[in-house]
Amino acid sequence: MSHRIGSCTVAPLDRHRRTALAWLVAAGAVGAWYGHPARAQGLASLSAADAAAGMRTALERGAAVAVDLLGRPDGFLGNPKVRIPLPGFLEDAAPLLRNVGQGRRVDELVTAMNRAAELAVPQGRDILLNAVRTMTLTDARNILTGGDTAVTDFFAGRTRASLTERFLPLVRQATERVALAQKYNDLAGRASRLGLLPPQDADLPQYVTGKTLDGLYLVIGEEERKIRRDPVGTGSQILQKVFGALR
Repeated sequence: MSHRIGSCTVAPLDRHRRTALAWLVAAGAVGAWYGHPARAQGLASLSAADAAAGMRTALERGAAVAVDLLGRPDGFLGNPKVRIPLPGFLEDAAPLLRNVGQGRRVDELVTAMNRAAELAVPQGRDILLNAVRTMTLTDARNILTGGDTAVTDFFAGRTRASLTERFLPLVRQATERVALAQKYNDLAGRASRLGLLPPQDADLPQYVTGKTLDGLYLVIGEEERKIRRDPVGTGSQILQKVFGALR
């Protein structure tokens, strides 16, 4: 039985193409194609395997580009979107510290935190790419239909624990060289025990590692959205096929 979308008659769909089309319906995408015969035909030509392969390729590219962008000098420090600020009350106290001649130490700590993030990120490339290569059809569907945070949610669920384990020693080594970091840890530890500071902010390396991962996932998501907007610009046939059909 043929189907009509707008003014277009679409050939009967096999099970895999019906699955792919169902993903697009769930994502709210089909309405955008109403009255566009070529786009409707493009949707009908997609299989679930194609859709998953396109998503996998997009995430691999996004992860690789994000690592390259962030894992270099000023990747964090020079990027306002991901630059890691001083934690909690130390950020609030920074103006006072500067007024009493401690501005150099404040700047040194901010630089050390962000340099630690830039140093750590390249060490997680293999973990990120392995998460993408082992993603399932269900994972791909959930990302396609999951909204703006779906990419972040996928990577955080699959890699946050393992990346934290890998990044934390590197971050700790880089930040503990700064005198103000140890003073912060001593004071923050006491504040946390009194309930004045969240436990995750009481240890500077833990705080920096968490912010590093937040920034990394943010940039991966941004890169994936760029691919969606301009699949032709990627030069990849599978990306053009899958995301071109979604435009």
